[in-house]
Amino acid sequence: MIHPHTEIKFINDIVGYGVVATQFIPKGTITWVKDKLDRTFSPSEVGEFDEIYKGILEKYCYVDNKGSYVLCWDISRFVNHSFNSNCFSTAYEFEIAVRDIHPGEELTDDYGYLNVKEPFECIQEHGSERTHVLPDDLLKYHPIWDKKIKEGFQFFNDVEQPLIKLLPQEIVVKAKNIGHKKEELESILNCYFDRNKKH
Repeated sequence: MIHPHTEIKFINDIVGYGVVATQFIPKGTITWVKDKLDRTFSPSEVGEFDEIYKGILEKYCYVDNKGSYVLCWDISRFVNHSFNSNCFSTAYEFEIAVRDIHPGEELTDDYGYLNVKEPFECIQEHGSERTHVLPDDLLKYHPIWDKKIKEGFQFFNDVEQPLIKLLPQEIVVKAKNIGHKKEELESILNCYFDRNKKH
């Protein structure tokens, strides 16, 4: 489930629709939680679909660390890519804002941590030398991304968290402990799915 202070909006002819903030969302806020309405398809289930459905899944799903395709039920499936994303996945099945997000600003993810199947070219962005999202980006960039996530968690206990009620209690405790520096952050590398490994 996406943060309640968001809406879908047409961005431009290149990226199409995206998700923008309707109110200020401060750094450290949970911006998305995998919830009970999100649909998960195993690799074998995906393999049984006709090509038209496979294309939809490839476009709107992310792949988890087990190789399953996760289709989000709400507007979170319209969150666009950015090499300078303001939201990051965590090892706890939720995303966190790694900087302040202002009204009208897009919520973005780096698709490099979403286990894409094939490389794809992206618009070059100021502040990044990357031009492609690659299937193994998590292996290369997780130390940098872990640092950003850790910085976001420093504010976790000081900001409003409207989505925290969707988390299992043990994850709530863990997240608060990370925010209080009582527990170490698990690496975003835990989200990686190795397609070359037998599963």
